Amino acid sequence: MAGKSHGRLRPYHLLLLLPLFSLWVPFYNRIDPTLAGIPFFYWFQMAWIGVTVLALLIVYLLERRSGDKL
Repeated sequence: MAGKSHGRLRPYHLLLLLPLFSLWVPFYNRIDPTLAGIPFFYWFQMAWIGVTVLALLIVYLLERRSGDKL
């Protein structure tokens, strides 16, 4: 294991930056548009949970697949 590089960045690691967009509050600090009566502020944050989970899953699976080739 001494010769293996575990700190290599790959292009798909950029997916991990996606959740940072949810930290820009002025973008989603509003009520309209509502979704089933839920203000945009709340459903936008809930949608980011799914986006974050999906991004983490994709990176995990790609890392696991590329890790098997080492």
